[in-house]
Formats: sequence, C-alpha cells, structure tokens
Amino acid sequence: MDIIEAIILGIVQGLTEFLPVSSSGHIEIVEYLMGDDLDQGNGMLMTVLLHFATALSTVIFFRSDILKLIKGIFSKEHSSYILFILISMIPAVGVGLFFEELLEVMFDRQIKLVGGMLIVTGLLLLYAGRKHETFGKIDGPRAIVIGLAQAIAMLPGISRSGATISTALLLNVERSEAARFSFLMVIPLIFGKIAKDLIGGEIVLQQTTSYYFTGFIFAFVVGLLACKFMVEIVKKAKLKYFSYYCFIIGGGIIALSLFSQ
Repeated sequence: MDIIEAIILGIVQGLTEFLPVSSSGHIEIVEYLMGDDLDQGNGMLMTVLLHFATALSTVIFFRSDILKLIKGIFSKEHSSYILFILISMIPAVGVGLFFEELLEVMFDRQIKLVGGMLIVTGLLLLYAGRKHETFGKIDGPRAIVIGLAQAIAMLPGISRSGATISTALLLNVERSEAARFSFLMVIPLIFGKIAKDLIGGEIVLQQTTSYYFTGFIFAFVVGLLACKFMVEIVKKAKLKYFSYYCFIIGGGIIALSLFSQ
C-alpha cells in the first residue's frame, strides 16, 4: 500500500460515512479493486481509524449542539437527549462485544456480501424516501429502534447513516432531527472503540504510520465537507437518488466478483 491508495481510502471514507451509501462497504470495494495486500488485522485497523477521523469531523460540525448538551446536562431537555443517545448505543455495543470476531471475518474481502447489503440499503432508502411528512421528536422507544438499525449497519454494505436516518424517518422523526441524531449517536461508539483498542494494545502503528496518518487526514477533511451536504440532502428528501446508486454499485460489484472468479 502507498500514500496514493491511503488518500483514496480517506476520500472514500470521508464521503461515504455521511452519504447513505455505506462507508465500510465502499472501503471494502476500493480495497478489492486495488488488490489491497493489507492483512485482515491491519485492514480492520485502517477501517477503525478512518471512522475515527469522520467521528472527529462530526464533532467539529455539531460542536455547538454538543456544547449545549454538555452545558445543559442537568436540564431535563438535554439530559433526556443524552440518555436517548446512550440508549441508542446499547444494541451496537452488544454486537461489538459478542460478535467482534464474526464482524472481522465479514470485513475480510466478503465482496458479494457487500454487494448484497448495498442492495438492501438501496431498498431501505427507497422506502424511507417516500416518507414526506415528519414532525416527531426523538424519545426512548424511537432511540432503541434507531439503535437496532445502527447495530445492523455494522455489516459491511449496510449504510449506518442511511439505516439510522431512514429508520428515524419511518418512525416519523422530523428530517433535520433525524440527521442530527444519526450523526451524534455514533460519536460515543467510535471514541469508545478507539479507547478499547488502545487500552487492549490492538492499535499498534509500526512501518505504515504515514499511510494511516494520510488516510486519517483526508477522511477528516472530506468528512467535514460531506456532513453539511448530507444534512441538506435529508432536509430536501432526496434519499431515493442514493438508493439508485446503491442498486447500481451493489449489483455491479456482485457481477464483477462472479466474472473475475
């Protein structure tokens, strides 16, 4: 792997983390097309670091919302919202704790799985895109259901933002709030994952430090730009166009993998 490939991965992660087309799926596709020679452990490490970069860009973009939540932690409104974020984390934390090894296997060049899950993402976006009138707010029951969608989105090819925003819309959550909650709810998970790997000694940068750093920077910068774009997309109810994209890419990568055997 070289710096150019790291830049490509960073740009892909930055764009697709916020656009509802599955960042993990696209990273797998790019690595498959580039003939990436990273072993499974390093590939998983790169995925974690790229997600960490886009989590940081989310913090920057929603910094005013995050500061309001921190300053008003003892107020009923803000403490409830923080509780809803914590509730939404429960399903994904459970999957991460009990099925981590299985997830790592799924991120090891399972390109047909990625293609199939992209098609599933497309179907979800197409269905949720038909929901035009939304006016509800996040509450406990909605938070847990959206959290279940986030847990399912740990599969490569299922868009996390697409699954959580679509689920929120189907639960009648107002559009801008659906996007806001979707992006805020993942921040503790990403930072928690990084902390866990650091404490456990699973993140060790050796000869490929510059590769990781370059991918991280590009994912952060591109992610910062893409986050604003995605919020506007959700407000304007344009999810169906991304569903068409998922159908094309998902079907195309499955066909390519079959013909290349």
